Amino acid sequence: MRRFQLLGVCLGLCSLVTSLPRRTPPKIAVLGRPNVGKSTIVNRMTGKFNGGGLVHDEPGVTRDRTYGLGFWGAHEFMVVDTGGLVFDDDPTQTFMPQIRQQASLALAEAAVAVMVVDGQMGCTPLDADIADFLRKQKVPTVLAVNKCESTKNGDLLAADFWQLGIGTPWPVSGIHGTGMGDLMDAVVEPLPPNADESELEEDEPLKVAIIGKPNVGKSSLLNRLAGEERAIVSDIAGTTRDVIDQQVTAHGRRYIFLDTAGVRRAARVSKGVEQMMVQRSLKAARRSDVCLLVLDATETVSDQETTLANFIAESGRACVVVVNKWDAIAEKDDKLYRTSKQFLQNKLPSVSWAQQLFVSAKTGLKTQQIYNAIGKAVEKHRTRISTAVLNEVLEDAVRWQRPPSTSTGRQGSVYYCAQVSTRPPTIVIFCNDPDLFGQSYRRYLESQLRKSLGFEGTPIRLLFRARRAQRGAPGEQA
Repeated sequence: MRRFQLLGVCLGLCSLVTSLPRRTPPKIAVLGRPNVGKSTIVNRMTGKFNGGGLVHDEPGVTRDRTYGLGFWGAHEFMVVDTGGLVFDDDPTQTFMPQIRQQASLALAEAAVAVMVVDGQMGCTPLDADIADFLRKQKVPTVLAVNKCESTKNGDLLAADFWQLGIGTPWPVSGIHGTGMGDLMDAVVEPLPPNADESELEEDEPLKVAIIGKPNVGKSSLLNRLAGEERAIVSDIAGTTRDVIDQQVTAHGRRYIFLDTAGVRRAARVSKGVEQMMVQRSLKAARRSDVCLLVLDATETVSDQETTLANFIAESGRACVVVVNKWDAIAEKDDKLYRTSKQFLQNKLPSVSWAQQLFVSAKTGLKTQQIYNAIGKAVEKHRTRISTAVLNEVLEDAVRWQRPPSTSTGRQGSVYYCAQVSTRPPTIVIFCNDPDLFGQSYRRYLESQLRKSLGFEGTPIRLLFRARRAQRGAPGEQA
């Protein structure tokens, strides 16, 4: 059996997580006039193409700033998508002044700006106005000439935009992805290097967000873990109106517990205080190392709890599922425990990798085991696997089940892989064409990696990157 060829440097990868990481990365603001394809470019930059962002032919669909987490090479960044800019106010366009304000706010916090233009329409007076606006902001700007689907004519279409005077016009196609590699190389060039993981202090306290829907016992759990009455405990749903930070030292380690307000379904969230409460709760989850997803043992899993689980996984947070009020369940036995665990894995598939604990904040049943579960989840969240071991596992997985073929006879080929970051573990898989690897096969590869390497308590990211076959690589067809 041929071995996967191991290459030292892994370049050019992108992925989405619709959240802020624990340490906020530099921001990239994407701007342009309406209907030039900004959201499509953002989806390409964040790996959310074919399944994510708000993309529509109607001008002005994106009105507020939206965020997406992306990766390229060794760089991690936050992409900020703004609404289409118009400088001559049209009375029919109510939101245009707000969009300009959002664009200005995005630029104020951006390390790089990407101006998107329409190569098919050519350079317009509004493009020139936006270029003048960007020059005054003193932010490094990269010019993306979108809708250059033809690589043959792309350079010709892009040449019209040299007149804007803001640098090289890069021809790209947001629809097909052509030219995105060169564009992303230019985008990340001004970004500062990522902080080395070794520079992170080992003794800094772990941030743990306690999240769940209202009245599942989050505050009672915090009081039990902290050993004191820090949070208000009441049967009235919504007692906690803000994020409560509780510093605790336990088992020789420091923790900061973030007791958040209960998260309701959007349709039930009233304006004002409660809406702000929910936003702060989600923000607390984003800035945590670990999320404790608290459920009520006396109730079935709700849709909003499934949504919360999805949010945790997409945010890249480590997670422990804590089933509270276990004391209220009569006639508990091992069979009930096993079926309950399987039920939760089926109902919350996005965090099926999380350890489950059945506890009682009221009596203290197994609550101290939460500390051990947090420690294990954090350890796996920060795990780095050697390239040689990863490729052995991946080779075995591909040997047992090869990628499926398309109706035209094309088959995906895997060449090699490498881990590029932690928190969560992120693995790049280099292949002939990422589009040939459907979600089912990607889930299979993740399952095999978990079986061989563990990763209990943490999500893992698999990023597929196209690369030409290396001679003698096992993905190469004889």
